[in-house]
Amino acid sequence: MQGDHNHPLNKFDICIDNVNNIYYNVSVINTRKRVLPMAQTNLTIRIDEDLKRDAETLFNRIGLNMSSAINVFFRQAVGAQAIPFELKVYDEYYTGKNLARLKHSIAQSDQGKTISFTMEELEAMESGDIPQRALDFLASHKGESAND
Repeated sequence: MQGDHNHPLNKFDICIDNVNNIYYNVSVINTRKRVLPMAQTNLTIRIDEDLKRDAETLFNRIGLNMSSAINVFFRQAVGAQAIPFELKVYDEYYTGKNLARLKHSIAQSDQGKTISFTMEELEAMESGDIPQRALDFLASHKGESAND
């Protein structure tokens, strides 16, 4: 049956492009009424090793292999005629943990729990020379954690 091009359960669509190229879109239905897959091709991509491992772990947890997951992405993109999710620039500065720390630092500043240093003092502290006013500030806030 699969070799019989005139059999009613076989369907062939032929597209001729530039006379030299003929593309066959073939759907062959067997006697169990299953549609056999279209002709397939290989895709080679370069990807970060850690990203690939993490993606495979995720896809395996939801029952997909890498090839199936990429096919799902392609089908969604082609169906929507767009990338199927919003693209954003990722900036580590704006992670939830860092934003929480920044809000905490602002709150400390509003409560007067800050101290300012000149560039010369900061450079001196790098070599271990801590200004007395820094030691006094730390002593006045002894017992407070950095998260207070």
